[in-house]
Amino acid sequence: MIVGDASQILKGKTHTNNWAVLVDTSRFWFNYRHVANVLSMYRSVKRLGIPDSQIILMVADDMACNPRNPRPATVFNNAHQHINVYGEDVEVDYRGYEVTVENFVRLLTGRLAPSTPRSKRLLTDDGSNILIYMTGHGGDGFLKFQDSEEITNVELADAFEQMWQKKRYNEILFIIDTCQAASMYEHFYSPNILAIASSLVGEDSLSHHVDPAIGVYIIDRFTYYALEFLERLQVCPKRVCISTVGVRQDLYQRDPNDVLVTEFFGSVRNVELTSHILELPKCGGPGKVGLNKSNSGTSVKEKTPVSVSYVYADQLPIHRVS
Repeated sequence: MIVGDASQILKGKTHTNNWAVLVDTSRFWFNYRHVANVLSMYRSVKRLGIPDSQIILMVADDMACNPRNPRPATVFNNAHQHINVYGEDVEVDYRGYEVTVENFVRLLTGRLAPSTPRSKRLLTDDGSNILIYMTGHGGDGFLKFQDSEEITNVELADAFEQMWQKKRYNEILFIIDTCQAASMYEHFYSPNILAIASSLVGEDSLSHHVDPAIGVYIIDRFTYYALEFLERLQVCPKRVCISTVGVRQDLYQRDPNDVLVTEFFGSVRNVELTSHILELPKCGGPGKVGLNKSNSGTSVKEKTPVSVSYVYADQLPIHRVS
């Protein structure tokens, strides 16, 4: 690729890293589909390159180990059971009763106890693009957590404003799949937020299909077709979603049509663009390295024996969070 072309492609890209916060707020077996929703999104962002170290996964109930599950240690998002979205390497950061409104807001704003492990921290900065996906039961202006408490659209908007004031994000893609989902972004007032909702105010967000083997709905319509979009680049028209997908983009400073999906769903690789050829070290055989040193157009090759010895460490260094 020509350097000038690469510079044009990267023009306007200001973020340096991608994070994902994926939240299922429902528990109980009959809400199996909400766990499948969030695990499906988790699988997609991992497949597109975001590492577990930059994904915060909050799951309110453990459907994989529920005694009603006829196939223990599995969660499926399709009745054909093609893909076990629970997988073998899922890393849940907040599970069960740890999924609360307080913990969610503290996670976003960074106001956590000093003893909180790194895996439960959102270590973002002003160069971070954050995908925030939430699924559960909601209504006009609220989203329920654990069927015992709720977060309001005002509380969520204020949490995002704290994040902006503390320079904890560059841009946020907020996606929510719940009934009357569009009400959750009505009070947003912080810049650089692009919000997508599965349903408008007054509409229900419906489930997609039942798996007769387990007797419950296993995925919601919006998430089902959002995943199909990521797999096949097909959108979710109202005739299949039934609810109307809502979008709020007035706070977003760029044209969404110019934003790549991978700016939120993929990983970021740091690339340094140069206009000259770099001369990299060459291998001179076992135990030897040939170095190319250029000075005023001249090249000198040197072969230097390299002796490397390895020892076992008694104890790995421990990083203490203050």
